[in-house]
Amino acid sequence: MKIDINTFIQDELKKLTNKKFSKNYISQYIVPIIKAINNSKDNKFIISGSQGAGKSTLAKLFKLVIEKIYKKKVMLLSIDDYYLSKNQRLKLSKKIHPLMITRGVPGTHNITALKHHINHFKKQHFPIITPTFNKLKDDISHKRKVIKNAQILLLEGWCCGSKPISNKYLFKNINSIENVFDKNKVWRKYYNSLLQNEYKDVFSLFDKQIYIQTPSFKYVLNWRYVQEKSNASKSNNKEFMNKADLHKFIQHYEKLTKWMMKTMPNKADIILKVDKNQKIKKLLFRIDDCH
Repeated sequence: MKIDINTFIQDELKKLTNKKFSKNYISQYIVPIIKAINNSKDNKFIISGSQGAGKSTLAKLFKLVIEKIYKKKVMLLSIDDYYLSKNQRLKLSKKIHPLMITRGVPGTHNITALKHHINHFKKQHFPIITPTFNKLKDDISHKRKVIKNAQILLLEGWCCGSKPISNKYLFKNINSIENVFDKNKVWRKYYNSLLQNEYKDVFSLFDKQIYIQTPSFKYVLNWRYVQEKSNASKSNNKEFMNKADLHKFIQHYEKLTKWMMKTMPNKADIILKVDKNQKIKKLLFRIDDCH
């Protein structure tokens, strides 16, 4: 029996978000992206956007639908799973700058392992065993994912595909973290240099960029708080960051997130414009191959 794609997506979105989306919304905003991925001559896609914008949810949905409807295997990677361990970041904080203890910016990932796994996909060398990261413990998990085969690769992550920040904006202090703890600009110059080199090398391995464009950085705190509570609830863990902790935490991400908000709409191949409630309001395709 043929599966109705709109009904299937509606059911899966309900499981993923606990919200019901209309079939009209799904056919207008979700199905065209999935069809674009499936029909493209390319097979390596980046999905990026600010913290809490819905990257992980959409990426999981795309994988579910493509595998169920189009019978193609999808290798889904999250750059978050490649965060360095607490101990590795502690060493970095002593060697480079104290702010490197906090996960997030380029330099706090095992970018070598990520590149290795992407190249294995390109060469179709399976199985590929990938890491996972426990955000509540802020450390690498003992769990591993085994990918036996795949025809499509999705990489999702907040900074994925970003260009290096211009010096003018990089050197401008925009929050208290930068103003107080990075007066000499060592931290930001370090992570930006990695964007220019190691991270650029990884992002260049991809064919297409999908970007979730948020209306303002001011919504990120609430979105991230909801996410934090949800993660804690799923793992029965009562310890999670409160809003004050989160406000400080997201300042580490603020500059690069705002830089991407400014530059990515002119660079991405598919742009999802979302409102303050994380609902897609407009869908833009920049090249014919994606539509």
